[in-house]
Formats: sequence, structure tokens, C-alpha cells
Amino acid sequence: MIKKLLKFLLTIIIALVVLFAIYCAYVFISYHRIDDMTALEIENNSSKDVLEKDTSYTIASGNLGFGAYSDDYSFFMDGGTESWAFSKTAVYNNINGSIDVIKSLNPDLILLQEVDLNSTRSYHINEKDIILENLAKTGTDKISTTFSINYDSPFLMYPITQPHGKTLAGEFTISSVNISKAIRRSLPIEEGLSKLIDLDRCYAKNYIPVEGGVYLVLYNVHLSAYTTDPSTADNQVKMLNEDMLAEVEAGNYVIAGGDMNKDVLGDSTKYFGTSAKDQYWAVAFPEELLDSCFTVVKPVDPNNPVPSCRNADSPYNENSFVITIDGFIVSSNVEVSESNVVDTGFKYSDHNPIYMDFKLK
Repeated sequence: MIKKLLKFLLTIIIALVVLFAIYCAYVFISYHRIDDMTALEIENNSSKDVLEKDTSYTIASGNLGFGAYSDDYSFFMDGGTESWAFSKTAVYNNINGSIDVIKSLNPDLILLQEVDLNSTRSYHINEKDIILENLAKTGTDKISTTFSINYDSPFLMYPITQPHGKTLAGEFTISSVNISKAIRRSLPIEEGLSKLIDLDRCYAKNYIPVEGGVYLVLYNVHLSAYTTDPSTADNQVKMLNEDMLAEVEAGNYVIAGGDMNKDVLGDSTKYFGTSAKDQYWAVAFPEELLDSCFTVVKPVDPNNPVPSCRNADSPYNENSFVITIDGFIVSSNVEVSESNVVDTGFKYSDHNPIYMDFKLK
């Protein structure tokens, strides 16, 4: 009887080991990176073909948190409990809520990050379609758009109680002026096992015509936060800088915006009275790696500072760690008049939207 029991247990253990080996093989075989310099599909539906110089424009940016991060949400990778959005209804409410806030700014350009197309975590809802439907309802659908994939992952079997699953997500760029050309640039990422859990980091590079035969080169950016090797994050900024510099030297205007995943205020704790003691990722954005013709635009009102991001280790509360990691980078031929964060109380995402008013000189 004991021998039969031991044989049964051994069989179970061997089966589990084999299944685990098969799963590991699946993850490694499925892993791939999208080729650098991939041309992006452009959907043009605007009646405007050029931006004008010395004209005021507004650009907005927001990380939508795949439609999950309402203010009562916490995420398992940040130390919280959830791996999926609470429900399909929550996804629709959060995406539409975020877009309604951004639309209230009447932006000419919109940069969105963490927009899911077909992911387990967001019930396989195409969030790009939700956004387009929302814009169409208010007649603001005469736009040009591009979508850049930065997360096409194999099925993640963790946590066991509710596996995070497979993810297909990216960066959505929206312009009131038709985009002429768009390219996906692959950023440096971690090597080794770390590459399996990080995004396939990239930025979308959109060429928008400006009167006079030049372009506004608009970068939709989502940089890495958690890297075991600090040089990886620095190399991402160096690559972005070299790319932007080439466009400036070609006579173009440059704006980069999005989730920089670094403290764009330098030290957000001075503004928000929080401590970054246990937040090893909350380091200052390395402005020293940028050429002198670029400026990091810090979205903040010193008299009434509002953070752009909260830590999602627990539902949002007065003790939550907050920081501003969303911002813009502009070339010297772009004149900025204002930039700030919209205070939503993190109602729809773990990021508050940011905006910037500017002119092309």
C-alpha cells in the first residue's frame, strides 16, 4: 500500500515537473522582439494637412493603465492583489473616464500608453476601439492615428489563482493633423530572464507636416521603470536623444511625451511630502544625457502641485506614494507656455493625465 502511494506521488511530481518544463519551453520559444524601424500603419481622417507656426496648440498625454487602475485598485506586480481589471464594465468605465478628462483639455495631439488590444487582464477588450467610439460620439473623430505594440507577451501563469495571461498592448497616438509617416523604434531592454517580464519597450515616432516643408516629429514614449542594470534605462534615454537630435539637425521640430518612468521633477518628494525610501525605481530623470538643445518640460504648478502617478501596492489613499513620472521633452524651436497635471484623484488610472500648451517658433 505504501509503495503504491509513493509511486502515485512520484508520478504526480514527475507530471508536474514535465508540465513546468513544457511551460518554460513555451515561454522561451514564444518570446520575440518586434523589429526596429518597423513602419506603423497610419489611419488618416483629418481635414487638416499641416500645423501652423506661431499658433497655440495643446498636447495631452496619459497612461491608461489598461483600463484597470481605478482608485480602489492594486496590482500584484506592485505588491497589490489584483492581476486583472475588476470587470469588463470597469474597463469601459475607466477608459471612457480617462478619455473624457483628456478631451476636456481640447488637445490637438494626444499620446496614450498602456492601451490593450487583446489581453487576458482586460477581458480581451479592444481599448483602441473604445477610445475611437468615445471620440466619435462628440464629433472629435476627424483625426489621424497610429498604434505601436510594446507588449506582446506569452501567457503568464502567475499568480496561480488568477493568471495574468497573455497581453497585447501598446502606445496610441492621435493627431488633429494628418500624420505623414510613422516608425516604431525598439528600445534597449534587459537581457537574460528579465526580458521575459519587461515590456518590449519602444517609442512611436510620428511625422506631422508643418507649414514651410518641415515636420513636427512627435515621439510617444514609454520607458522602463524596473531594471536590474541601471545602464539599460540610461541607454534608452541616450538612444532617444540621438534620434531626436538627428531630427533637429534636419530642421524639424521635436516633442517627446509620455510615461518616462523616472522622476521628471527631479525630486517629487519636495512637492508632495512623500518618502521615496522604499521606491528604488523612483530616481530622477537623467537630464544630463540629453543634448543642450532639449528641455525636459516638468508638468507642475509649484503653488498647487499634483502628482502624475501613484504607487499601486494598495488602493489609493492619503498615504500612497505619489510622484510625477510623466512629462515632455521639447527642442529649442518649440515654445512652451504652460504644462501641468490634471487632478482626477486617480479615479480612472494610476496616472493622472498631463498636458502642455506650445507654439512652433
